Amino acid sequence: MVPVAGMAARQRSELSDQQRSDNAFSDSVSRLLDRIDCRRAETVEEREAISRLRYEAYLREGAISPNATRTFADPYDDTDNAYLFGLYIDGELASSIRMHVATAEHPDFPSLHVFPDVLQPYLDGGKVIVDTTRFVADDKFSRRYRGLAYATLRLSWLTAGYFNSDYSLAAVRAEHQAFYRRTFNHKLICEPRPYPHLEKPICLMTIHYRTSADEVHRRYPFFRSTFFERRMLFERGPTLINQSDAWPEGNVARFERDAPRLAG
Repeated sequence: MVPVAGMAARQRSELSDQQRSDNAFSDSVSRLLDRIDCRRAETVEEREAISRLRYEAYLREGAISPNATRTFADPYDDTDNAYLFGLYIDGELASSIRMHVATAEHPDFPSLHVFPDVLQPYLDGGKVIVDTTRFVADDKFSRRYRGLAYATLRLSWLTAGYFNSDYSLAAVRAEHQAFYRRTFNHKLICEPRPYPHLEKPICLMTIHYRTSADEVHRRYPFFRSTFFERRMLFERGPTLINQSDAWPEGNVARFERDAPRLAG
């Protein structure tokens, strides 16, 4: 029989080991963040690079079929409430992510067209929603840096903080639910549904930002940010540029036509 005092000492030791592991991981992500240059995609060249990165990532995962342009974009890159970012390591595009800040006055965001029955009541109730989509990473960098996913998703967290959001959404494939549940304690609010332009269904998860922020910051200190950092990222408004030739009217109409049907 193990003495009670011995059991308690072992539990403290195990807890300390876990704390040391968590601290070491947080330190590694913080060091990675020091190397990352985070840029708003404000030029055609930057957006084209992100479209190529998306194509490679989605094709690698079997989420899309090959196409002649070897790029992937959608009309929501150009809405007036979109924030599109690229993250660069040593000058090379390593990952990208897009956020939409949605309110009753600005209700155009991707997840609403797939999950309208779930999300419309949020807007009707006056809630502020951050919809995070198009999270992709370069395979080389994601293999080299375990913390790249956290560093990229940190932008979604900063968006929620800057805009004082109520809910932060994650529209993800079923196999990615565990990551969002473990990292942010996201809750599943809708089972997978077909999603326009992707060959794999997407489920919807969410977290209430204000009641979850302290716990996330405690577990992952690198998610903390200053108001100055958030202002530098977001004060210029959405990353809307003139892309009138990028999405012909027929493609936009097809996306808007298909989304309600697919949400079915």
